[in-house]
Amino acid sequence: MKTRFAIMLLAIAALISAPTLFAQDHGELGVFGDMFRASASSTNLYGLGGRISLNVHPNVALEVDGAYDFAQSNTQNVTGINGNTTVFRSDLRATHGLLGPKFQLGTKSGVRAFLFAKGGFLRFGVTPGPVTFGAFPTRLENTDLNGVFYPGGGIEFFLGPIGIRTDAGDEIYFDRGAQNNLKITVGPTIRF
Repeated sequence: MKTRFAIMLLAIAALISAPTLFAQDHGELGVFGDMFRASASSTNLYGLGGRISLNVHPNVALEVDGAYDFAQSNTQNVTGINGNTTVFRSDLRATHGLLGPKFQLGTKSGVRAFLFAKGGFLRFGVTPGPVTFGAFPTRLENTDLNGVFYPGGGIEFFLGPIGIRTDAGDEIYFDRGAQNNLKITVGPTIRF
């Protein structure tokens, strides 16, 4: 009789505490596909990235994300003084690294709107060939590293701990003045 009573008490305790165990909202982990519009060259770059955010308050998270945009061929025509035109083809790539606060609304529902303001770097590269871990350190000779300010916003939809997130913003990099660039990301995310 005592064993049954103890099992029943444990079952009731588990049922009462289950919502609080699954309602943990310490942060998010996600991956995304991104589209970056490099306005200086009028080129759309597409890539993949990942992010992690840790909540420091129910409405504020500290977020870190990084992305790599795959090579996009870009053809440039250059006409010299003598009237001859030379065509150059480059394999433009971009690497993004960003960190900053995310201000979120709707933390108690399945839909969450947010704003963010991140800073970091944007590295452009025109190196030929695939980027692999073995070749990465030796492939930095044709790069352009710039500081970045990235304000934007978005929306997340959750069903339990699993959701989807989309955001957009102006990734401003600083190279002989501010260069405004549209960046859009979409991907799955997990709350933990």
